[in-house]
Amino acid sequence: MKQVVSPQFEARNDFDIFRDLCRRFNREAAFTEGLDEMGWLKRIWQEGSQQGKGRGIHLPTFEVFWNQQEYIEFDHPQMFVRHQAFREDPDLEPLGTPSGLIEIYSKTIADMQYDDCQGHPMWFEKIERSHGGPGSQRWPLHLQSVHPDFRLHSQLCESETLRQQYAVGGKEPVFINPQDASARGIRNGDIVRVFNARGQVLAGAVVSDRYAPGVARIHEGAWYDPDKGGDINALCKYGNPNVLTLDIGTSQLAQATSAHTTLVEIEKYTGHIDNVTAFNGPVEMVAQCEYVPASQGNPHD
Repeated sequence: MKQVVSPQFEARNDFDIFRDLCRRFNREAAFTEGLDEMGWLKRIWQEGSQQGKGRGIHLPTFEVFWNQQEYIEFDHPQMFVRHQAFREDPDLEPLGTPSGLIEIYSKTIADMQYDDCQGHPMWFEKIERSHGGPGSQRWPLHLQSVHPDFRLHSQLCESETLRQQYAVGGKEPVFINPQDASARGIRNGDIVRVFNARGQVLAGAVVSDRYAPGVARIHEGAWYDPDKGGDINALCKYGNPNVLTLDIGTSQLAQATSAHTTLVEIEKYTGHIDNVTAFNGPVEMVAQCEYVPASQGNPHD
C-alpha cells in the first residue's frame, strides 16, 4: 500500500529512522543490506511472488503492481487445508518438527527445564482464576479482553462515527450476564466501575445472556483516559482493560500476554463522571515553551 501523504514536518519514515539508529552503532550495512526503502519493497514483493508460485498463485511484476492504479485480483479457488501435503504424503512432506510428525512431547522444550512449561501439555493452576479458583472470593468475575469488532486494536478508537455504533453512555461497553447484573443492581446502559487490586475503569453496561455467569467482557484497544494522570490509582474514564490485566508472561518459554487471566468486580457507579478527554488531542504548550527543532540542538548549550 502506498503512503497517503509524505511524512509531515519533522516526521520521518521508519526505515530512515532505524537506518540512522543503526549507523550510530556501526550496523547500517547489516540493517539495509545495501538496499534503500524502494529496494526493500521490491525484494519483499519478489520473495512473495516466488512463494506464491509454489502455491499456484501468480503475481505481476513489481513495476506493474506499483504503477497500476487499481487492486490486483487473482483467483485461488482451491480451499486451504492445514498440513494438506503432510496428510497426503507424510514421508515426502514432513512437518518442521524433529520427527517430521505432529508431536505431543517436545524434548527441546523439556530440556529447557522450565517449571511452568514442560515438554508436554500439563495443567498449571493460574495465579488467579474465576469460578472457585485463586482470587475468586474477592474478585468473582472473569474478564475477557478480546479483539473488537469496530476497530483494529486501538486504531480508530478516536473515530466518533464508529464509537456511536458501540459506545454506551460515552464509554467502552462491558458485557455482563443478566444474573451477575441483577445481583449487583446493574441495568442495561448503566455506567459501572470495573475494578480489581491493579486498577479501575468506567464502562457502559450491556446486559446480555450471550455471556456465561461469572464472565464479563471489555474489548481490548479502548484508549486510556485517566482522571489523574501519573497517579497509579487513577480511574480510567473511558474503559481501557489494560489497567486491570496482569503484567506477567504466560510462561517462561512463550512470554506472551496474559490478558485473559484477569479477575474483576463490577459495581454500579454513583460518583461524579468527568468528561472523556482521551480523544481531544494533545494540549498546546506553545505559549509556555520555546519550540526548537531537534536538528538545531539546545540553544542554551
